[in-house]
Amino acid sequence: MNMWLDEVFHVQKPVIAMLHLSALPGDPGFDTKAGLSAVIKRAREELDDLQEGGVDGILVSNEFSLPYLTKTEPITAITMARILGELLSSIHIPYGVNVLWDGRASIDLAVATGAQYVREIFTGVYASDFGLWDTNIGEVARHRARVGGSNVKLLFNIVPESAKYLGDRDLRSITETTVFATLPDAICVSGLTAGAPTDTQSLALVKSAAGDVPVFVNTGVGADNVAEQLSIADGAIVGTYLKAGGVFENKVDRDRVEKLASQVREFRKSLA
Repeated sequence: MNMWLDEVFHVQKPVIAMLHLSALPGDPGFDTKAGLSAVIKRAREELDDLQEGGVDGILVSNEFSLPYLTKTEPITAITMARILGELLSSIHIPYGVNVLWDGRASIDLAVATGAQYVREIFTGVYASDFGLWDTNIGEVARHRARVGGSNVKLLFNIVPESAKYLGDRDLRSITETTVFATLPDAICVSGLTAGAPTDTQSLALVKSAAGDVPVFVNTGVGADNVAEQLSIADGAIVGTYLKAGGVFENKVDRDRVEKLASQVREFRKSLA
């Protein structure tokens, strides 16, 4: 159970930190005056703070490409590949990528940059803030095989942010059929938005229904609740808490990273 987690992270209950990239070329919020060099500079600084702060992995995403597309323009993944190319020599922990909200582009970026995992919405049809949001996991899985990405682990977010599942189905049945029919490498459980707490009852329900598939708590994790969340989940993905003041838009604060990592180390001692 969770063998691939052990092979990739070499720790129990890994904590993956988000490396949120500033708005990119093509995004409405891109700073054309500061240019791409400013995006790379901030990413490098935050990478250093995350790694030195003690997290187990990172997930690089275009978090500030607001408003998001469900089929991204080529410039987004191309630019992210350029940024990762600049950072790769400095990355010494496992890393993944997430091109919001585009599963195929995420896989392409992972293959091009050697990323070991991606997180995306791979299943379901939703009414969302971005319009009607459709997916096709069969097509995406075959695309992964065609481009040589079969070793890239797919983390399925089954509670997407800013969206509602159109089918009238409960979370347990969604989890069970996702595991059986779509072959996820892990399942992520989220709150309503980035930084919003993930309901522990929902997390426990998904964990009980997921069988041998690892379950990650995907939002709302901080130093004060990480032990509680990891007592249920197999790992955590953390973004907003690690920012200065716990504010989504701010830069990573190394003190907060170290505080979270310290709590995780203490929790792991209880597992020994």
